[in-house]
Amino acid sequence: MILGGDLGGTKTLLALAEIDDGRFRIIRRQRYASQDYPGFDDLLADFIPDQPAIAAACFGVAGPTDGRQAKLTYLPWQLAAGPLEDRFGIGRVALLNDFAAAAHGLPLLEDRDILTLHAGQPIAQAPCVILGAGTGLGVAGLIWQDGNYRVIPGEGGHFGYSPQTPEQGDLWRCLLARHGRVTVEDIVSGPGLTRIHAFLGGHEQPPEAIGQAALNSNDPLAREALRLWLECYGAFAGDLAMHWLARGGVYLAGGLAAKLLPHVDTGPFIKAFLAKREHYELVATMPVHALTSEDLGLFGTLAHAATL
Repeated sequence: MILGGDLGGTKTLLALAEIDDGRFRIIRRQRYASQDYPGFDDLLADFIPDQPAIAAACFGVAGPTDGRQAKLTYLPWQLAAGPLEDRFGIGRVALLNDFAAAAHGLPLLEDRDILTLHAGQPIAQAPCVILGAGTGLGVAGLIWQDGNYRVIPGEGGHFGYSPQTPEQGDLWRCLLARHGRVTVEDIVSGPGLTRIHAFLGGHEQPPEAIGQAALNSNDPLAREALRLWLECYGAFAGDLAMHWLARGGVYLAGGLAAKLLPHVDTGPFIKAFLAKREHYELVATMPVHALTSEDLGLFGTLAHAATL
């Protein structure tokens, strides 16, 4: 028996699975609202009250980790592998950054979970990058090594934001005056969509409400906010693609990607992704895919737990 978990600032997904011939089969899973629990231990105790015998567990956390200790960026949760092993009788606990976990889940996705936004000219075994806007902005890279992709975790969402247009420069100045240093995550995230909507003159609303209003085409301001958000997202994705030379592909995950990208005009995203001046032809070879499965990170933690 193995245990996997995708722990985010908004939601937590947990699953128990059995290992059969090197593959896992989920036997129980549950979704939780993360903020309903003061700590992860309380949530886990609710999921496995009978404490079954668990050989290994892996948890993807929305924050940096050394593999044994972690603190979520947007929740007061602190995780320590040793105490989790002791309290819940787990043979081995590993902690991953949530987008490192998502990267481990990429090989487990089905074709229906992958939406190609820009075909490019993919090269087998070339580097890939995965990023995603949700409560925060996650980033991880993948490089080919010894016959498999090796996952490289990172905190690229906290890069300094680089405006590419006068409008984006005004947005940067607005946020700089309020908060000081402006990161990409301040803009390319769910809360970032809320900030953009307010910057354009709207009332503060949850990002889901702004996205839905834009999808319904009954709110011009929401559509403008989404257009600017997509431009900022695309520009950053293109920068990461060049940083990693991601000829293997750029993968967009995260809650907002799954909910919005299949249903909106992604032209502003792709135009900004490709706007790399003398490197336009290089970045144009790099494929861009949107991942629509909510279970990507969960699958990745189960896949990693199966190797412990």
